[in-house]
Amino acid sequence: MIDNATTQVSKSTNRRDFIKSMAKTTLATLISPTILRASDKTGRRNTVMGTGAHKYEAIHGWGNLPDHIQWGNTHGICIDANGLIYIKHQSAAETEMDAIAVFDPEGKFVRSFGKEYHGGGHGLDIRQEGNQEFLYLCDIKHRKVVKTDLKGEQLWSLSYPVEANLYENDKKFVPTNVAFAPDGGFYVGDGYGSHYIHQYDQNAKWIRSWGGEGTAQGKMKTPHGLWLDDRPGRTPSLVVADRANARLQYFTLDGQHLGFVESVSFPAHFDIRNTDLLVPDLHARVTILDGQNNVITHLGYNQKWTDQVLDGFKIRTQPETWEEGRFIHPHDACYDQDGNIFVAEWVSTGRITKLRHLS
Repeated sequence: MIDNATTQVSKSTNRRDFIKSMAKTTLATLISPTILRASDKTGRRNTVMGTGAHKYEAIHGWGNLPDHIQWGNTHGICIDANGLIYIKHQSAAETEMDAIAVFDPEGKFVRSFGKEYHGGGHGLDIRQEGNQEFLYLCDIKHRKVVKTDLKGEQLWSLSYPVEANLYENDKKFVPTNVAFAPDGGFYVGDGYGSHYIHQYDQNAKWIRSWGGEGTAQGKMKTPHGLWLDDRPGRTPSLVVADRANARLQYFTLDGQHLGFVESVSFPAHFDIRNTDLLVPDLHARVTILDGQNNVITHLGYNQKWTDQVLDGFKIRTQPETWEEGRFIHPHDACYDQDGNIFVAEWVSTGRITKLRHLS
């Protein structure tokens, strides 16, 4: 495996950086969610987290995984127009297995595909184009971005943009996620490679690149996730999870820096519902921001638990130590049509949590 979140942490930041980034967000993280208990259909008590209109029942270990798939790090998750949930994982098994598994809304397995992405499963997002939906996949092992239909049939595959004159070869091209432009084009975040954002038109033709490693305006350290922020009342712009800089960074649609949001800790990716921005955060929580990017709630947040999770990253391989209603390393998250949230975590056994919307 060429890369994972552990090596990114060790390369981009050390323990002192962790403490510094956590200190920057102390005030925001004092907004602790209400934690209650609720019963599922089996009578098991599930944690209820959140506040006000943002309360959720946490159903950990969601999805009935078939025998032919062994979860590795669960990295990407998205939902199609019919409510089917697509999950991309990064199995470390020697035998190749499908990297993408599909479930119905009740967690029943539907199908799987993608042996060609074995060991490299990362970003996964879906877009409606005309009357058809397509998946955009990032493969960090094979260093490419791929567009497929919902059954996994490839339409095209992209390596690094030669036209950008930023790469000698593909060794520093390790794309992590894709965002969709309003004109049918798209953006690629080279999160584990060059720290650049690459923009393409609707025909997958390169337009421009910007960024590079650094802390200044327009520079990034691990632009891990990115999203078109077109929430009501906002001018459409590109928001980037500038992960190792512990911030969100906003750009115009042609790459001009707009500003920062720092009420995050180690942001990984995004989704949007109405005026809310969903931010899975690798530092053991899922954040929801309002239309002005103020914190509504940090779901699952507890500073003592976060300190345990970040202490050598040991807990990610010790499921017996995991607590109900707490996250380990949220890597991606998305809303379904009913406002429920599905969270995929970077843990060695893989884990999907359904947050059932209660209010």
